[in-house]
Amino acid sequence: MTRQARVPAVVHPRGVTILIRTEQDVAEAQRSARRLAQAVGFGEVAGYMVATAVCELASNLYFHAHGTRRILVDVLRRDNTMGIEVIAEDGGPGISDVRSALQDGFRTNGGLGGSLPGVQRLMDEFHIASRPGKGTRIVARKWNT
Repeated sequence: MTRQARVPAVVHPRGVTILIRTEQDVAEAQRSARRLAQAVGFGEVAGYMVATAVCELASNLYFHAHGTRRILVDVLRRDNTMGIEVIAEDGGPGISDVRSALQDGFRTNGGLGGSLPGVQRLMDEFHIASRPGKGTRIVARKWNT
């Protein structure tokens, strides 16, 4: 029996897309984000901030989402400033109360209740759109300032 290697990351000209199906995919998303941040000149602390945000978002996808679950990490440029954009998207079930989910201490499935508010603090920009039953899309950006 021949086993095919599963490669969760798709390399784009500037970024990477990771399908989140296993815990190993969560770790790969984190590593990929850190490498990309380093490649465009982020310092060690800022690179770890991006990697931590990606790990939190990918973990949320793994534990809470259904259907297609993916993290996209890409390079941005605004004037002479480089940035990293992270998009986490899934096909459901969506977040029924986004306002509560963005509060420290809000938790589901026995978590610590800090992931979305933590991502919001780690990144410079954070936007969330969610429709119950349809899915969630989070866009977060960190600028290398």
